[in-house]
Order: sequence, then structure tokens, then C-alpha cells
Amino acid sequence: MSEPFEIFMVATPGLESALLEEAHQNGFVGAKLTQAGVIFSGTWPDVWRANLQMRGATRVLARIGSFMAFHLAQLDKRARKFPWATLLRTDIPLRVDVSTSRKSKIYHAGAATQRIENALKANGYQIAPDAPVSLKVRIDDNRVTISLDSSGESLHKRGHKEAVGKAPIRETLAALMLRACGYDGTEPVLDPMCGSGTFLIEAAEWAAGLHPGRSRTFAFQHFANFDAAQWDALCTQSAPVVPPQSFFGSDRDPGAVRMSTDNASRAGVADFIRFENLSAADINRPVGPPGLVMCNPPYGARIGNQKMLFGLYATLGKTMQERFQGWRVGLVTSDPGLAKATGLPFKPKGPPIPHGGLKVWLFQTDLL
Repeated sequence: MSEPFEIFMVATPGLESALLEEAHQNGFVGAKLTQAGVIFSGTWPDVWRANLQMRGATRVLARIGSFMAFHLAQLDKRARKFPWATLLRTDIPLRVDVSTSRKSKIYHAGAATQRIENALKANGYQIAPDAPVSLKVRIDDNRVTISLDSSGESLHKRGHKEAVGKAPIRETLAALMLRACGYDGTEPVLDPMCGSGTFLIEAAEWAAGLHPGRSRTFAFQHFANFDAAQWDALCTQSAPVVPPQSFFGSDRDPGAVRMSTDNASRAGVADFIRFENLSAADINRPVGPPGLVMCNPPYGARIGNQKMLFGLYATLGKTMQERFQGWRVGLVTSDPGLAKATGLPFKPKGPPIPHGGLKVWLFQTDLL
């Protein structure tokens, strides 16, 4: 429990720097960027805390060991001798996911998977495709690295959101985009096309000090070294607060407003968010200090006719410029042409971000 090991937090591609900033803010000392995420050295309580507190991580992998293997027989032999019992329980089924690189002599992932599964079975473990515990095995340059997926279900599944719209943004992605736009939990946020309310719920939870993983369970609770008492203490270390600012959401679809309200209620932040049934042309600047307008409008790729959306984006941009002086705008779209139609002074766009099978960009302004 006390010996440090490598812990990897998976990021949404294109937003790794935002995840690193969050890791530093949450006190994960020595965290640094690596391919597809953030890595740091820690212990099992750090794994638990990362799952509980990190808003932007997709999942948390614990790298529990490695060895060299140059052929399948050697992989089988060394996998049988691996100290599985220190972390795995024989009463909890497992599944194995192997990836290989061209630099390794073992290049057939299916054959490698079968050998590791056989080694686990020889040690008394059960293999099942829907098992709650997953082993991630990477064979690269003949080194076999074994990781445990400590999260289980993707961390965007917070455990309290039931209703979603037609093209919902994932909570982890929303949190990273908010951070990339400079949100730090202290300013108001407004979403004029709120859909299921994800941006606002994430922002309000953040401001209230509510841990994103508070309403769900994790795969590490099935590990042999899990300490329930220590976990309970970790979950109750900090108390939520009433945020000083308010949050505002609107949508022209009354069903979306009801959906957002219900989701916010289940998340425990409904008292902090005001939802209204309004079109983009009818929203007004809220009373109080300026903040961040965060918006994920329709793109036309899956919802509606894209040609008809240029007018919607133009209306949104006009509303922002006329009524939201002093605010910043963050806008997500798969079409730079739609962003341009707003007429807003966006900064140069960053890297593409995968979202629902599409590539999208996060467009940002400075203060309007």
C-alpha cells in the first residue's frame, strides 16, 4: 500500500494540458504530460482520490508491474509467476485487454490475450467478458506492462445524470473545456443552449466543492487491497459549500429545460442554477459580475440541416456582442464556418477534439 507506483490518468485528446492543470490543482505532486494523458507516481489512496476528485480524467490506470517477454511461451511462464494475489480476488471475474506494438516480437494481441488469460485461470481466477475488473496489458519493445483499470465505467458517468439530449457532451469533456476557457469555479457561467445541462452542472459542482465521483462506485472497490474505512474517510474529508455566484441556462426546447432541471436536482446543484425556456435571441445578461458563456450548439452533422444553422450562430453572436460586454465566450462546433458566422472575435482554434465520432474545436474569445 505504501510503495509508490506509476499512475496514469487518461485525457480527452487535445485537452491533455487542461487535465495536467487540474492534477496540479488537486495536489498530485510530480504529475506530468505523457502521450494521451497525465502520469505521476503515487500510492493506492492516490488512485482512489484521483477517481473521486478528478473532473477531467476519463479513467485512472494503475501500472502494477512489468517484465520482458520475447515469445508467447515466455509470456505464459512469466504471467503465471506474476504476483496477482496482492491485488486481485479470485471471487471477482476479470477481463484482459492486450495491445501490442510493431517493435515487439509478440505481435498477435489475440494470442497474447489467450496466454495471459490461461495464466490467470491457472492461478484460480475467472475470466468473463463483462467482468467488473479489467487488466490492460501493453507489449511494447518486448516489455509487457500490466495495468489495472481502477475506474471501471468511464469517469464521465458521474452516477446522477439520467436524462440526456440527442448529442450530449460528456461530463469529463465539459469539465476540461471549462478549464481550458479559464473557468476556476469562482465566476458565473451561462449556457444559452443548455441541452441536458452538462456544462452548468459541472461548473456548479466545481464551485460548490462537490466531488465528481461522489455518487458512483469504482472497479478498485473490488481489489484485494481496498480499504473501505480509509475510502469512507477520504470521501468525507471536505464539506461542500454554497457558491457565491449563480449559473444560468436556457434552451428554446422546453423539454431540454425540464431535462436540465431534473439532472441538476439529482446532482444536488439545482438551487444554484436558473433554467429558462428562451431562444438565443431572447437571452439577456444576468445581473451581477461578468463571467463565461459556454455553449455547445447543434452542428448539423447529426442534428438538423447545417445550412439552416448559420442564422442561429449569427443570432447567438449578435446577442453576445450586444448584451454580454465584459464576458468571455467558449463555443464548441465541428464546423469552423459556423463559428465564423457568429462574428465573434475568436482566438486561433486549438487542436481537434474527438466528440461523439466527430472532430470538434473549442473556440474562445477574450473579454467582449
